[in-house]
Amino acid sequence: MGQKVHPKGFRLGIIEGWESKWYARREYATMLHEDLRIRQFIKRRLYHAGLAKVEIERAANKAKVNVHTARPGIVIGKKGAEIEKLKSELGKLTGRECFINIHEVRRPDLDAQLVAENVGLQLERRVAFRRAMKEAVARGMRMGALGIRIQSSGRLGGTEISRREWYREGRVPLHTLRAEISYGFAQAYTTYGVIGIKVWIFRGEVLTRQEEEQRAATGA
Repeated sequence: MGQKVHPKGFRLGIIEGWESKWYARREYATMLHEDLRIRQFIKRRLYHAGLAKVEIERAANKAKVNVHTARPGIVIGKKGAEIEKLKSELGKLTGRECFINIHEVRRPDLDAQLVAENVGLQLERRVAFRRAMKEAVARGMRMGALGIRIQSSGRLGGTEISRREWYREGRVPLHTLRAEISYGFAQAYTTYGVIGIKVWIFRGEVLTRQEEEQRAATGA
């Protein structure tokens, strides 16, 4: 059996950080489920806005939600109307004061979650899966990715038996801890069934200050 490790979880505390930043003693389970509810709610509301990730920070009875999106204009709305509406809805959902910060994802073609969702939307619109995958790979490489791998599995093209197909360009070193790998997963709900899309994007290596100094010295 192939046993896979999540690329982000594997690098936590080394080059990756946590998406929930808070500490709790007794109410840990309550807060954890609250985080899940917040993420599900925001994902449902802002799916069309290209949501990359949601970070949650807590202090006392307040929650700060950082939303990373490819289309901040849609999230903010006219004169900030949409964001105020979202803020009040989150307050009702959690029963605590919520603050929302919007962060723009400048290069959506290098964010694996956005790429996976984009391929999923194309599959739902009946675009040929090979074409959708190849285009996403080409766009990612054009935008400066060092390597990209896209995998689709399910009843591809409406075939009777489900299968898995993948394309890769460049290198995707999953075992290298200092390699910055962006990983995303999305599902396409087609008339034949659900198709799962996984994307890995290698964006370069994260070096420590010592390694950077060593490289600079050897390069000089």
